[in-house]
Amino acid sequence: MKVGINGYGTIGKRVADAIRAQPDMEVVGVAKTRPNFEAQSAVEKGYDLYAAVEERRHLFGEAGIDIAGDVADLVAASDVVVDACPSGVGAENVDLYREHDTPAILQGGEDADAVDASFNARANFGAVADADLVRVVSCNTTGLSRLVAPLREAYGIEKVRATLVRRGGDPDQTGRGPINDILPDPVELPSHHGPDVETIFPDLAIDTLGLKVPATLMHTHSVNVTLESRPTVAEVRDLLEGERRTFVIPDWLGLDGAGAIKELAQDAGRPRADVWENCIWGESITVEGDDLYLFQAIHQESDVVPENVDAIRAMTGLASQEESTRRTDEALGLDAPLAPSGAVPEAAADD
Repeated sequence: MKVGINGYGTIGKRVADAIRAQPDMEVVGVAKTRPNFEAQSAVEKGYDLYAAVEERRHLFGEAGIDIAGDVADLVAASDVVVDACPSGVGAENVDLYREHDTPAILQGGEDADAVDASFNARANFGAVADADLVRVVSCNTTGLSRLVAPLREAYGIEKVRATLVRRGGDPDQTGRGPINDILPDPVELPSHHGPDVETIFPDLAIDTLGLKVPATLMHTHSVNVTLESRPTVAEVRDLLEGERRTFVIPDWLGLDGAGAIKELAQDAGRPRADVWENCIWGESITVEGDDLYLFQAIHQESDVVPENVDAIRAMTGLASQEESTRRTDEALGLDAPLAPSGAVPEAAADD
């Protein structure tokens, strides 16, 4: 499967590397709007580089960077395009994809009505078969969908309530904030995340609130789920530990926040210290009657990356849900957990 990447920033460069790692896919090339360090990095990695804006094509030559053509050439040469452009730009690119009859995957920053269907690999893999335009939902919606799907299947869900404490910006987004503040974002309820989750689960009752804080590392969710049955804490923990792309943090690891999780990912040799899975604090899993409570951390730069890979296979029929997620996880190294789950290891206990 020949895949083009339109946009080579925070998400696009990660998706390009993930697709290159897949045994059944190849990267045709990547498109950038202007020459910068990411454009140079793409060339050094061996990706063919295309100019996303024709009027700026000359800037690449002036910077000494060779390009393979315009973005239209990239779309024409691709079986599928992953659009990783800034929010709003992806929807503007839809006409280009339709003109070349090339299926495309947009990101969660686009409106749901810009595409045929929204996508989460765990929750609705089969819903996008043969679709021309698919949207991989946002990092927060991806994290919530991964959590909701197994809970709903195992226990039934009456209501989800989630408060999202969101990073002010990514590490390289120097123009974003807040700098020294805590902002209700938005002030009105619900935040957009609840309706976005409903594009995956149309009949789910969910309310979400959002806060923005001066951090760059990860988002943190405080989640309360009213279940239709009453599992034990151990049963919920076993369920989530058995899921792909969820990491139930063992108590003994001492991961007290997002910074420690990122440090663990770096020590584990993850590229860019990426954390592709939901990180759920095992100690936080609490059941009171039919109410489940927990905290989870979501790495906004990377959790949608495996979802984009799976969306390609789901749209094109390359593999079943189980086969696709297995291939994706093995190729990325996601099948190896960040750290062992369960009880404290003997060596650590001796310490």
